[in-house]
Amino acid sequence: MKEAILDVRNLQVEFTGDDKIVKALDGISFQLHRGETLGIVGESGSGKSVTALAVMGLLQSPGRVTGGEIWFRANENSKPINLLELPAEEVQLHRGGDIAMIFQEPMSSLNPVYNIGFQLTEAILRHQNISVAEARQQAIARLQEVKLLKSDEQIKQQYLHTWQHSSFGSTTIDEHKLLKLVNQHKEAILERYPHQLSGGQLQRVMIAMAISCNPLVLIADEPTTALDVTVQATIIDLLRELQASRDMALIFISHDLGLIAEIADKVAVMYRGKIVEFEDAIKIFANPQHPYTKGLVACRPTLNRRPRKLLTVSDYMSVEEVPAGELVIQAKEPTEPPDVTAEEIAQRLADLEREQPLLEVRDLKVGFPIKGMFGGTKRYHMAVNGVSFDVKKGETVGLVGESGCGKTTLGRTLLRLIEPMGGQIIFEGRDITTLKGETLQKLRREMQIVFQNPFSSLDPRMKVGDAIMEPLVIHSIGKTKQARRERAAYLLERVGLSADAMNRYPHQFSGGQRQRICIARSLALNPKFIICDESVSALDVSVQAQVLNLLKELQDEFGLTYIFISHDLSVVKFMSDRILVMNHGEIVEQGIAEHIYREPKQEYTQKLIAAIPTGSRERVHKGKLRAS
Repeated sequence: MKEAILDVRNLQVEFTGDDKIVKALDGISFQLHRGETLGIVGESGSGKSVTALAVMGLLQSPGRVTGGEIWFRANENSKPINLLELPAEEVQLHRGGDIAMIFQEPMSSLNPVYNIGFQLTEAILRHQNISVAEARQQAIARLQEVKLLKSDEQIKQQYLHTWQHSSFGSTTIDEHKLLKLVNQHKEAILERYPHQLSGGQLQRVMIAMAISCNPLVLIADEPTTALDVTVQATIIDLLRELQASRDMALIFISHDLGLIAEIADKVAVMYRGKIVEFEDAIKIFANPQHPYTKGLVACRPTLNRRPRKLLTVSDYMSVEEVPAGELVIQAKEPTEPPDVTAEEIAQRLADLEREQPLLEVRDLKVGFPIKGMFGGTKRYHMAVNGVSFDVKKGETVGLVGESGCGKTTLGRTLLRLIEPMGGQIIFEGRDITTLKGETLQKLRREMQIVFQNPFSSLDPRMKVGDAIMEPLVIHSIGKTKQARRERAAYLLERVGLSADAMNRYPHQFSGGQRQRICIARSLALNPKFIICDESVSALDVSVQAQVLNLLKELQDEFGLTYIFISHDLSVVKFMSDRILVMNHGEIVEQGIAEHIYREPKQEYTQKLIAAIPTGSRERVHKGKLRAS
């Protein structure tokens, strides 16, 4: 075994606030070798990102390292150094140079005021004694390496092709002029600002910045969480290629064990600041030992099964905090929920077929104006372009597609939060595109939405109870304030929270709890139809499983009809009776959920399915095949 390039020993980190001390890391230890990928997995608050920040020396007050060692060894001939004992100036020499990091949210990690060329060259100049011109050339080379920019030969061929098919094709393009065009094309990408790039492109810029100084260790902190499955798959493949070509050590942090299964050699499972399991990836997925790991493996929906409900971490263990502050974890043996049979699915579909459509959408069009040079509208970008479909009463219709395909715009247009340019939206036999004023407000009682981000969809200055009662007040439901409070308390308890939560503010809840509050608020008016717009994509997989189970239970209890919007086909398949696949503002494929997965007709649908992480069970199967 090679010497470890990174050796973390008994690392402890504490945060001080509200007159109490919180142990964010409680004596964690692990080793990382050159060319190896370590996956760190766990829910939000488990200490994953704190571990990365501690290694990078980026912890800020009120966080501080209170114990342990972080030994870094650049090569076999150099002596290991304890990064925690180095002066700040020396830590800066290693940070970004020897050890680099890709942060979770590229839009907030890049400065919107500066173009990407300036930010890339700044990182290069900080660690290399070269000129600005040389730094720009290196920046271009790194962008080509992460495939945000084509190679010189590809750019050259692109210009030659354009020239040959233009009106000037009869003449020969000058080689010197062609080289100048290629250089201008490469320089142009450096002049672009963060807001001019997509999420996937921004993440590639962050990767280019991280590898610009040839780091020996690359830390990727949730680098694909906000990305579509297709872009996510591309980023994973890119990281693999870069690691292989550079022989880098990689720490990949995620809350998704299915994603970790795709890339990691070894896995550290973190829970409340401790590493509860550390093992080879294949062994972790084949035979997880800790109940927390078992819960994480089981809670993500898979494409090859349709269970009646998803298991969660709480099905595998109970946690009790004793007076000394220690956690006592008691393992539980859950009963695996049975799958929904093919006969039951067929019967449900037959029952739905006999129902009248609750919602009918006919040739719906939504466009956003693109301003011309002098401020007038030159043309429209058609976000929704001639979409038609029906939703039966009590049905769940999944809507999938990549970011920018028009899913959210379609969902908001159905509720008249965005005005359509054309087409019809028929709800309970009435065209609602012409409704206005009080008539439209009454419609809001029947149609609700659960937004993607529970952090921004709740007013931070409003108590949770008031937020749930607000729709009741607006629509004059409930004769007294006490009656409304009782309704709010019932809804909170129905979504798995205590009525005591009514007097607390949103910031006092976790992300999963906030999403439950948003669901309770959407149910306040007893709606018939709810749009779930990426309502679980921001949640940990175990919390996601809880919310998905809750949505199914509420549908059975209240007879709800859902449109479930997501870019995650495995989640949509678990929830949906039928699936609509959307691309560039159009429905390119629709059908029964099982059929869409088993026999996708369109190439775009096939690409979405192929991009989904194969998951832990498939990784185990492949590992056993390799071993044999």
